[in-house]
Amino acid sequence: MMDKTFDPAAVEARVSAAWEEGQAFRAGRPERAGAEPFSIVIPPPNVTGSLHMGHALNNTIQDILVRFERMRGKDVLWQPGTDHAGIATQMVVERKLMETQQPGRRELGREEFLRRVWAWKEESGGTIIGQLKRLGASCDWSRERFTMDEGLSRAVLKTFVDLHAQGLIYRDKRLVNWDPKFQTAISDLEVQQIEVKGHLWHFDYPVVDEAGTPTGAIITVATTRPETMLGDTAVAVHPDDERYRDLVGRRVRLPLVNRLIPIVADAYSDPEKGTGAVKITPAHDFNDFEVGRRNGCRPINVLDAEARIQIAGNADFLDGAEPEDAALALDGLDRFEARKRVVSLMEERGLLRLVEPNTHAVPHGDRSGVVIEPYLTDQWYVNVKPLAERALQAVRDGQTRFVPDNYEKIFFQWLENIEPWCVSRQLWWGHQIPVWYDAEGGIFVAESEADAVAQAKAKHGREVALTRDPDVLDTWFSSALWPFSTLGWPDKTPELARFYPTNTLVTGKDIIFFWVARMMMMGLHLTEQAPFETVYLHTLVRDEKGAKMSKSKGNVVDPVDLIDRFGADALRFTLAALAAPGRDIKLGPQRVEGYRNFATKLWNAARFAEMNGCELKADFRPEAVRETLNAWALTEAAKAVAEVAQGITVYRFNDAAAAAYRFVWNVFCDWYLELAKPVLQGEGVDPAARAETQATVAFLIDQIAKLLHPFMPFLTEELWAIKGQVLPTQRGLLALESWPELSAYTNKQAEEEIGWLVDLISEVRSARSETNVPAGAQVPLVLVGADEGVRARVERWSETLTRLARLSEIGFADAAPKNAVQLLVRGSVAALPLEGIVDLAAEVARLKKEAGKARAEIGKIDGKLGNADFLARAPEEVVDEQRERRDAEAARLIKIEEALVRLSEA
Repeated sequence: MMDKTFDPAAVEARVSAAWEEGQAFRAGRPERAGAEPFSIVIPPPNVTGSLHMGHALNNTIQDILVRFERMRGKDVLWQPGTDHAGIATQMVVERKLMETQQPGRRELGREEFLRRVWAWKEESGGTIIGQLKRLGASCDWSRERFTMDEGLSRAVLKTFVDLHAQGLIYRDKRLVNWDPKFQTAISDLEVQQIEVKGHLWHFDYPVVDEAGTPTGAIITVATTRPETMLGDTAVAVHPDDERYRDLVGRRVRLPLVNRLIPIVADAYSDPEKGTGAVKITPAHDFNDFEVGRRNGCRPINVLDAEARIQIAGNADFLDGAEPEDAALALDGLDRFEARKRVVSLMEERGLLRLVEPNTHAVPHGDRSGVVIEPYLTDQWYVNVKPLAERALQAVRDGQTRFVPDNYEKIFFQWLENIEPWCVSRQLWWGHQIPVWYDAEGGIFVAESEADAVAQAKAKHGREVALTRDPDVLDTWFSSALWPFSTLGWPDKTPELARFYPTNTLVTGKDIIFFWVARMMMMGLHLTEQAPFETVYLHTLVRDEKGAKMSKSKGNVVDPVDLIDRFGADALRFTLAALAAPGRDIKLGPQRVEGYRNFATKLWNAARFAEMNGCELKADFRPEAVRETLNAWALTEAAKAVAEVAQGITVYRFNDAAAAAYRFVWNVFCDWYLELAKPVLQGEGVDPAARAETQATVAFLIDQIAKLLHPFMPFLTEELWAIKGQVLPTQRGLLALESWPELSAYTNKQAEEEIGWLVDLISEVRSARSETNVPAGAQVPLVLVGADEGVRARVERWSETLTRLARLSEIGFADAAPKNAVQLLVRGSVAALPLEGIVDLAAEVARLKKEAGKARAEIGKIDGKLGNADFLARAPEEVVDEQRERRDAEAARLIKIEEALVRLSEA
């Protein structure tokens, strides 16, 4: 006997153990040696991480795909693994050292610190893998990889060395995003733009003549960063700005520093913004760097790695000038303290013209939380322009497609304007750059120190001392190789030959540039093949009000907590049901609870079947059923199987989930079992009809288990095991079963008859609800102009119609009675005479009033959505909420108008 309730916690642990024991998710199973391969690589989560809602969505979608394809008979590889996550992992270990009052990284030294990181990784890293297993992710866990595994590290070193030999990797001094706390370059992805209330300071710079003597004229610049004026090397004005046309080509004397700098004409300067004149500090602003490069203004770095003013020993700072003592006294000051001091010094000299309040976006490190500096340093870069061309062509040629396809345009825009990729990081944890230097600055790039020593000896004719570059590679560099390095590349392994290129990449839209594009570029360049056929980009998971989840807001929804409360199946089905292409998901506990109720509904239906003798029959053949009701249920099942398969195949997971839900809840539970009750439980029923119905119910529960398995693997695997116990031979795991095959089954006559019955009862129920018929009232039903076929159906199903539609009687007439609501059901006309039951005039008045309210609300919302200022200023979640409210009101208005039409005909 089945348990009274479904206990996810107990079932999930038991089912997981069965999958592991049966090696259900192993790729390369002997019985599938000749099967078509299907492969997906997991976007490797950080080894430091724990499961968040983005992971839950991403991995649920991947698991739906791989379970579906595994059931379709393919040899499936879902490649799992984790990323070493350079800065994140180093930060975790450094914090742990600090909390336990142990020596810091620099006191320990590189070798000992890295030993501690590896120890932490072995002991505490990989929590997320266990959490992914709890979610039900059916990866081939026997093949789990780590981006710093020996094989993957070898792939990274070879790639760097080969790209350098091809002239695609080089060293250059450029601006980078610099984190002063961690003292490393970071990627754009690790930078958060945060709105900050600050000021805009207007400074007067004196114009000088050719001899450097003040002319009495001044040019006023506006800046949010007074401290960087120490590194100014130009003032820029727009070439069409009449106010400054006569000043272009002349020079100003930079206050405090006394450096002479030119006034240049450059379209970067906006005449409508500030004073129309901007200070150009090439070493401390990305835009200024480009302006300086266009106008021959060299960068002067006035900050050190910790973002303190650096003047002492800074020859660039002097540049032939004689700074004031007050300027020299700024040396060593923190940048924010220096800002206050510079403003004060400018005010003392009468050069501070104006201070305005100013709210602007300031870049912050997403992990350190400190303000990021554009910083001029020597770094290693990849010239990705030629690699980008190949990636663009692969998409244009259809080798790789994006779903939804609107992301192609974004992909094109970014790759067509791509900049060199800074791949070096000033960290210790990661792939150390394979470069060695001799005492003269000579560079030797090699996969091993022995090779570097050999190169140096060949150059110098003797052995020389070499020093390895201390930097490590950007984590995205190793991640860019993930689809093929995990399969053994650069070796020509059997796995690489069978599972590469992969079929589908599932990832978030927010890393299309940082990961997807780089995998495309590296894959095409190193393997001559695009790494995946399809890129499915899912949206974000937000809170139930549509706001982005963040710890600071306190609105983070923990997927593990939801699994504990409602079960993994409920969370998975919720995410699939809400995964509409291009729309962010609004998730709250109530939604997950709703789909937990769906799981309960199916469990209860399975218990009902058990209590009514519905057992599987090994010789059951759906095409042989004789009862119309059973034939209809099988026809509906075949339709659902096709709809779910189509939804998954075209990456419309919400449509697939909706089709499965509709069949299980509405068709099977609400209609089929309800209509079958008299056959299963009634007196004097034909034994053959009862036996067929019992077998059909059991068969359909099996098909439902298969249909829902990609979405709800734990519940379905448990039902499969329970229901299979009555079979003469033990059957295997549902995870390795075949996808339902009902495509050949359809019974048009059964669909017409039972479909007509269901539609008629539904229409009567809707009409009763819309016209406020009391719930307990029984009303007559009149079939108007019914032919013999309709009369025969009514005869066969009169008891069911009377019971489920709450009818007092069923009659026939050539014309609709007076004051009756008319219903059109599949070509048949039915009427509900409501005189004496409902005040029809009052109902018409009430509905017209409700229609007016709905139209007014729609007009109000349209006014907001048509207001450009509202759209520009309102948070995204507020705009989405307004659109959803409009959709809801429009749907309500349609229902009201339908009811009015019915009543107007009465």
